[in-house]
Amino acid sequence: MGYVSGAFGIRGWLNVVADTEHADSLLDYETWWLKRDGVWCSYVLEEGAVHTKKLAAKFSGVDDRDHAFALKGCEVAVPRSLMPEAGDGEYYWADLVGMTVVNTAGETLGIVDKLFATGANDVLVVRDGETERLLPFVKQVVLKVDTEARSLSVDWGLDY
Repeated sequence: MGYVSGAFGIRGWLNVVADTEHADSLLDYETWWLKRDGVWCSYVLEEGAVHTKKLAAKFSGVDDRDHAFALKGCEVAVPRSLMPEAGDGEYYWADLVGMTVVNTAGETLGIVDKLFATGANDVLVVRDGETERLLPFVKQVVLKVDTEARSLSVDWGLDY
């Protein structure tokens, strides 16, 4: 859902970059999970606010800048069970990350590494070794999402 980019102030607040369509939607969840050194730990959100393109979040037990700064780089998640079901033909970005991307010629373009929003549409970042491709997540390009097989069928050439 995002990551901690650093400390905010001296009272334990964190700067959080949200990788969600609406950054402020993270503030709807009381419990957040932070992943540090491969281990997930839960934190209770006391307060939160939107600051330009980032969130400021204050968690119970994180009361000074040093503790907040120690959480820099942590991944942020919320319990999946609390999230609403995705609508028909809609997907959470987290569900698309890790999917194999194959074009109509049967060529594998790579694996979805992440997504980002441009305003007009979302964009898939597909990696295959050193190669990175940016594919618009629109119906003209993404022909099929197979959640069972963890794959995307796309109308996109290897040389694009």
